Amino acid sequence: MKKVLFLILFFLSISSSAQVTIKQTKEDNDLKLSALPYYSFGKGLGLTSPDSIFQLNIRFRMQNRISYIENDGENGAYDGQIRRLRLRFDGYVGNPKFLYAIQLSFAPGDVGEIRDGENINIIRDAVVFYRPNKHWNISFGQTKLPGNRQRINSSGGLQLTDRTINNAKFTVDRDFGFQVHHLNEFKDDFSYNFKTAISGGEGRNSTEKPDDGIALTGKIELFPFGAFSKDGSNFEGDVVREKKPKLMLSGAFQQNNHARRTQGQLGNDLFDERTMKSVMLDAMFKYNGWAAMMSYMSRTTNENAVTINPVDSNETSFAYIGNGFDYQASYNTKSNYEFIARYSIQNVGDDIRNLAPNTKQYSIGVTKYIWEHSFKLQTELNFDTLKFVDGSTKNNWYLRFQVEIGI
Repeated sequence: MKKVLFLILFFLSISSSAQVTIKQTKEDNDLKLSALPYYSFGKGLGLTSPDSIFQLNIRFRMQNRISYIENDGENGAYDGQIRRLRLRFDGYVGNPKFLYAIQLSFAPGDVGEIRDGENINIIRDAVVFYRPNKHWNISFGQTKLPGNRQRINSSGGLQLTDRTINNAKFTVDRDFGFQVHHLNEFKDDFSYNFKTAISGGEGRNSTEKPDDGIALTGKIELFPFGAFSKDGSNFEGDVVREKKPKLMLSGAFQQNNHARRTQGQLGNDLFDERTMKSVMLDAMFKYNGWAAMMSYMSRTTNENAVTINPVDSNETSFAYIGNGFDYQASYNTKSNYEFIARYSIQNVGDDIRNLAPNTKQYSIGVTKYIWEHSFKLQTELNFDTLKFVDGSTKNNWYLRFQVEIGI
């Protein structure tokens, strides 16, 4: 028992010294990693060596949910699952300018089904950063690309229990490569960020045969009234109740050359490579508990999106092309009950109109923030209308309750 108490006091003393001796941590290294925004109310569990040679921060988060689902033509069903269970480690080695971030996922929905010949997707992020000053962020490794706003935001920073149907189909997600970000954020003055990436284009944890195709991604973010409080552009809803109106406008473009998967970095394998171009536009506004977001996403290909199995011409796979709009609005009361409404429209491209439906999605939700986004209770009612090329429709809906908790 004495040894246990000694160890507890020892680690507490190390954590305490981290706050005193490494003042630079608070300003420069408190998870302000532009390629990997991860919502955090605090700083997790921090350890810093007595000689300040290294720092390690440990975080976890968990999402538990239960849903009642009714799909058109099927019996209603209950689904209970651990939607996300993740560990994150970050810090620096040798010098606070050289940082690292590792994020691992363990929930079945995160890892995905284990198939012969495919890798287990436990590793989400494994990236090294060089940050010479507050304006530049250079990274090498696997992490999120500078794509659409909702995908860049951590899933722990969402208002509703999941992202939109358009994010599910048109996002560019994670990839392995180099990124360079130039950041210019100021509290009340016009601010802007430029973000670029050169990556493999194959998605996370890919060990497929190398090819000559790469993905090029570029993004610009504008903040006409200055940066959001507490990095508020990196989480949904106005949980901090902005005292002044804040607005973000952003645009991103990616060309993924010789992509081998149906959604570029995501999806199943194609039978033939396709070069894909993606456009992602976002707007976010927050003021005094009110928040609104709008996004547009699209994907096109250099030739017909449908690929055919050379061995069996009856078997096809296709690049998911098309476009969609998302509209989202919310109000967070002073007692931290938030009311959210979202509407999404998705139109598939002409090449795949016979293979995939156009979809509309309606969502409403109520969230109770206990400890901002780090500990919250979420309820969501979602209704989807799928319209097929032959004129038939399907209506699906679910009701879901979810608990998010993390440090």
